[in-house]
Amino acid sequence: MAEAPPAPPFAADAFGAALPLAERYAAILVSRGVEWGLLGPREAERVWGRHVLNSLAVADDVPAGASVVDVGSGAGLPGIPLALARPDLRVTLLEPLERRAAFLQSAVAELGLENRVRVVRGRAENHLEHYDAVVCRAVAPLSRLLGWTSPLFLPGGRLVALKGASAAADLKRAAADLRRLQARGRVREIRLPPDAEPTYVVVVTPAR
Repeated sequence: MAEAPPAPPFAADAFGAALPLAERYAAILVSRGVEWGLLGPREAERVWGRHVLNSLAVADDVPAGASVVDVGSGAGLPGIPLALARPDLRVTLLEPLERRAAFLQSAVAELGLENRVRVVRGRAENHLEHYDAVVCRAVAPLSRLLGWTSPLFLPGGRLVALKGASAAADLKRAAADLRRLQARGRVREIRLPPDAEPTYVVVVTPAR
């Protein structure tokens, strides 16, 4: 069975006192995560850069003390790394598939996060709660994502979506949807750690 590589130096700055829990989560991903098919076996060697640290690209755009929902959480990315790095947040991991939801329940319990991280099995379009921030990672094109998630964060919250290099084009294609929702979007390029390949975050907020 694959083992997680050692945490890179930047991880200590990113997670602070929660670094041991981040290391345990990385180990969960490369063991049970691979066994359960949530992560490919070749992902073990890049679990930190591509998955755990990459998830923190959303962190600076989530307000202090926010209630957060991670839509289509899958293996807990970006929700679990975000919760570890930001103990001020209350995080809901929203996942429609039973097997993935069970994995998330197990991971949250093992990491001792039950007091501020919960797992809800369901789809965004059927979820009736409201949050300060919606986060997600590679779930769907922005137009479709807004259709699913806008009731969860508008009018007063925000969407923070991890995207690929086509983030700006995706945002442009969603212009009509943003106008209809009276919202605006912007793209941020982020490197975690600073010498890593860039990742892109689309941030949608009320247009006011």
